[in-house]
Amino acid sequence: MAEQDPKAARRRTLVLIGSVSMLFITGGAMFMIVVALKDMVTDFGWPREVPSLAFSLQFVGSGFGGLIMGRIVDRWGFGVPAVLATVMLSAGATLVSEISTAWQLYAIYLIMFGLSGQGALAAPVLANIARWYSEHRGKAVGIVSSGQALAGIVWLPVFGYVMIEIGWRDMFFWYGVFALCVMLPLCLVVRHKPQPPKPLLPKPTGTKSTYSGKPVSPISNTGIQYGLCFAIFGCCIAMALPLGHLVSFVTDRGFPIQSAVEVQSVMLLCAFISRAVVLGLLSDRWGGMRALLIFSVAQTVMLTVFTITHELWALYVVAALFGLGYGGLFPVYTIAIRDHLPIGEIGRRTGIVFFVGALAMGVGGWMGGYLFDLTKSYTAPFLVGAAFNAANVVLVIYLIYRLRDVLPGRLVRA
Repeated sequence: MAEQDPKAARRRTLVLIGSVSMLFITGGAMFMIVVALKDMVTDFGWPREVPSLAFSLQFVGSGFGGLIMGRIVDRWGFGVPAVLATVMLSAGATLVSEISTAWQLYAIYLIMFGLSGQGALAAPVLANIARWYSEHRGKAVGIVSSGQALAGIVWLPVFGYVMIEIGWRDMFFWYGVFALCVMLPLCLVVRHKPQPPKPLLPKPTGTKSTYSGKPVSPISNTGIQYGLCFAIFGCCIAMALPLGHLVSFVTDRGFPIQSAVEVQSVMLLCAFISRAVVLGLLSDRWGGMRALLIFSVAQTVMLTVFTITHELWALYVVAALFGLGYGGLFPVYTIAIRDHLPIGEIGRRTGIVFFVGALAMGVGGWMGGYLFDLTKSYTAPFLVGAAFNAANVVLVIYLIYRLRDVLPGRLVRA
């Protein structure tokens, strides 16, 4: 097997480290506007819906980008998307520092941060690392995806401090310079393609079957694809609300921005733990579908609890528990896809599922700002998000029931 080749194993480890590093650096782009939201609103006289929509557009753009880049990963590897994301995210950050109108902010977040930035990274990097690992796949995907959560832990307090010192415009500019200088060398690390898996061999003559493949699934590949698309739509609407609005939510409770940034950093720290540790433990032991259910339930409950939480210490606790749930959700779809769909199509199919998730993230982020402007509170958007997440839980339970005889993990029936 390719995994037993020392040279291939070293290369695989380097690709994993490079992938984590790229998601860590580019994850900062997502959180800059979260920190700068109120200052941008004050400077331009915008409603909160404007920066909220920009935050959402990067997810919409990344969804379309993932559709294209997933096919490129299947055919040519991750090198091309990595270079494209590096250039566009770095240039986009520097251009935000010069904006004067809302449409400029929208265009940068849709095209440069979204379509050709995160779109070239979010789904492709996870699809790529899933192809490198046959064993401990959940652990590998969890470690790589933890880069984004780690970005929030590190970048949020840094941005909170830097913005106070030099303003949001210079914060965007210097982030863009830093990202370009660090990510270009990483592109050389992650450009390698994994060796193709060995073909499955026929069983010896006289056995019941002449093929040693997976058990026949009671749901077609297309049916599983649709099910995962509908599931990710519900959970990502809910996920986007605290990601895009938790800092504003906490400051609206009467606490300073530094406390608000710390609350979101705690959430992202727990999301990092969830991805780096919990995701691998759950998905490698019980399979992607069951892990998806556990994370979905946790996110639904904690998003609802946010609406009745007012004390700062309680906000820390709820944010931590929400982070444990939300942290594993997005990457666990890669595990479910790899568990149940053809390996040769993982880039394309991951791109499709993540496209729907990105649209949902966009809807959720915009909805938070829009409903806040209508109600002057985050209670309504958080409860609407929890309702979408509850529908996701019901659908995942249905998928687990239908696939109960072919689910990977220790609970598979003999």
